[in-house]
Amino acid sequence: MEEETLRILIVGNGGREHALAWKLSQSSRVEKLYVAPGNGGTGKVPKTLNVPYLRPENHLDLLVFARESQVNLVVVGPEAPLVAGIEQVFTSAGIRCFGPTKMAARMEGSKTFAKDFMARHKIPTARYRNFSDFNEASQHLDQVQYDVVLKATGLAAGKGVIIPASKQEAQNALKEMMVDKRFGSAGNEVVIEEYLIGQELSFLSFVDGYTVKSLVPAQDHKPIYDNDQGPNTGGMGCYAPTPIASDTLMREVHQTILQPTVDGMRMERMPFRGLLFTGIMVTKDGPRVLEYNTRFGDPETQTLLPLMEGDLVEVMLACTDGYLDTVDVKCKPGSSVTVVAAAAGYPGSYKNGETISIDPEPSGEEATHIFHAGTSLASGPLKTSGGRVIAVTAVAPDLKNALSKAYTTMSTIRFEGMHYRKDIAHRALASAPPSTESCNYASAGVSIDAGNDLINRIRPLVASTARPGADSSIGGFGGTFDLAAAGYSQSPILVSGVDGVGTKLRIAQRMNKHDTIGIDLVAMCVNDIVACGAEPLYMEDTFNTDRLDVDVAVEVVRGVVNGCRQANCALTGGETAEIGDMLKEGTYTLEGATTGAIPRHRNVLPRKDEMVENDVLLGLRSSGCHSNGFSLVQQIVSRSGLDYTAPAPWDPSSTVGASLLTPTKIYVKPLLRVIANDLVKGVAHITGGGIPENVPRALPAHLAAEVGAKAWDVPPVFRWLKEAGNVSKEEMARVFNMGIGMVLVVAEKDAGPVTRTLEEDGEEVVRIGKLVKREAHGEGCVIKDLAIWDS
Repeated sequence: MEEETLRILIVGNGGREHALAWKLSQSSRVEKLYVAPGNGGTGKVPKTLNVPYLRPENHLDLLVFARESQVNLVVVGPEAPLVAGIEQVFTSAGIRCFGPTKMAARMEGSKTFAKDFMARHKIPTARYRNFSDFNEASQHLDQVQYDVVLKATGLAAGKGVIIPASKQEAQNALKEMMVDKRFGSAGNEVVIEEYLIGQELSFLSFVDGYTVKSLVPAQDHKPIYDNDQGPNTGGMGCYAPTPIASDTLMREVHQTILQPTVDGMRMERMPFRGLLFTGIMVTKDGPRVLEYNTRFGDPETQTLLPLMEGDLVEVMLACTDGYLDTVDVKCKPGSSVTVVAAAAGYPGSYKNGETISIDPEPSGEEATHIFHAGTSLASGPLKTSGGRVIAVTAVAPDLKNALSKAYTTMSTIRFEGMHYRKDIAHRALASAPPSTESCNYASAGVSIDAGNDLINRIRPLVASTARPGADSSIGGFGGTFDLAAAGYSQSPILVSGVDGVGTKLRIAQRMNKHDTIGIDLVAMCVNDIVACGAEPLYMEDTFNTDRLDVDVAVEVVRGVVNGCRQANCALTGGETAEIGDMLKEGTYTLEGATTGAIPRHRNVLPRKDEMVENDVLLGLRSSGCHSNGFSLVQQIVSRSGLDYTAPAPWDPSSTVGASLLTPTKIYVKPLLRVIANDLVKGVAHITGGGIPENVPRALPAHLAAEVGAKAWDVPPVFRWLKEAGNVSKEEMARVFNMGIGMVLVVAEKDAGPVTRTLEEDGEEVVRIGKLVKREAHGEGCVIKDLAIWDS
């Protein structure tokens, strides 16, 4: 099949449009490019002709030209024509248009609409409120308890965002927007949202209404001056890729932001086709949406298109015609840097008409590109005609070389009042200057003094866990335990368990609350071995951190000590290691091991040979999520846009973080009582895998657990997670404990005595099911009436 030859009209006159023309001209399918109105650089691109008399706002004039010139693809650069509905003008005439519909372009045209859309679809973003009344907005500013950002809802050429440094500054900016009309009608409505702390990323994603394929994330520089000082601009520079854009982060952004956005727009009958530019703030609580733009970014386009592999025309047609899933969108290795030169006075008033001189490029700068923005060749030499005048983009194998090439080429450009930032990509390059001091262990990141301080501070805490068999003194080369002194006169059966806390640690670190996470560690270890019928005797932990913060470490150990006391388990030793940049700054890992004993005369659990059909399953209630499923928990919280310090939707008396940090319940003492009476045939600790995966571990192959979901009320936290994350009931059962932390297998005749004994020790006991014959190839656990979790 013969490929269609294309005649393309690019609408716009900036650096973005120059970069688009440069990239599109490389396609073998392109016969002719027109840029309306174009600039001093676009007309020099191969196959390209400027149409300077056409204006982007005159849609019908553009349509007439397109018909006369046999244009069969229109690419719209700036946002204003898209918001005004230019896409329908061309598609109604049978001409493809790469750009969203007027309805879909509201995602950029109205920040209030976009914020409400995010709220409807649980896309993580900052807390906010929309206002059309100045007095109500002013009153809200007086009452709000967090730093804010003010955004004019309409189009303001990238300058309608104010970050005030004080409440008075916020009030002044609000008045300028809503009363003084600094941004015209764009300020008729204002978004007041929480100021997010972190690093910004720009995601440029091709979309066909269903599929999302992104270029590598970029990071631009909005403030006019170095060190991010001065007023915001449309963008003074950009670089890609960025160090913070890990594969994990990009997957999270795609799964929690980009795909839900595209799916949500389709659900609301405004499917997005074109280029979706999503501004992201990477906060300590995960990525949050700052804004949507419904077109290529500037200067991101100048940075990313030189990295893009393949034919841009093919990708655009895949978007307009709905087959993006069949096309690859890839970027080549290396780094790209863009530096923008602006006119004197920008982003305020500036003078046009200054003559621009550009020396021949230095040799060896083949991968350097000069993209024109505010330039004109209308008559005579090249002159300035805009605030952002010209940009240099350089590509190199690494960021430092790309920067060097970009600034070298920028030095060849001159015009009166020219200004550009000298610190593009400063965040990526930030590092301490080389030191000439002699090396020592502390300068390498390991402080022996801090380690000694920690030992001295935790020594009395650890000693408080002493029990018969161990004095819990620390500081030696190893811990000892005397089994005979602990009452085991005959050689017992020893049981050991090793575990960690997992990603629940992230919440503790984000909340700076470290005093309960050690309880979780002990609980995960001792609950496992008590399920075997063992009495936990001693515990050891391992604490790895990037740099030792003694105060944090003491709080962690305090939690471990608390857990050991609850389990009557001695803390006999531990390891603390500073491992520098092997971990992210301010983070730590926590693992531990415990050893227990079973008297020689008692059987190890489970006693599978004694189990029969109709044996009873007793469930002991959990204290919450315990320590499993937290990767999913954090994804749901992030997608919901919740801050961990906000009131928990399932428990307004607590914050999200504090509630989720409720420590794992320790079941040791009550369980040992009923186990000692030989009333329990088996115990299952409900951890990762939930009831369906853990109960069968305690059963013989010929029996299965039949559990009734109606037997207990599911705690509110799980109901919220299910609804907020749109998680299936089957997935919930497989990931979370759903309110049951331990399951006991007992004979029918013993169910009553076991229940009473456990209740005397404060446990809440629920009869959740029974054992039944396991069918050939059948499941080891079947939960009936799961539909009740949907109610």
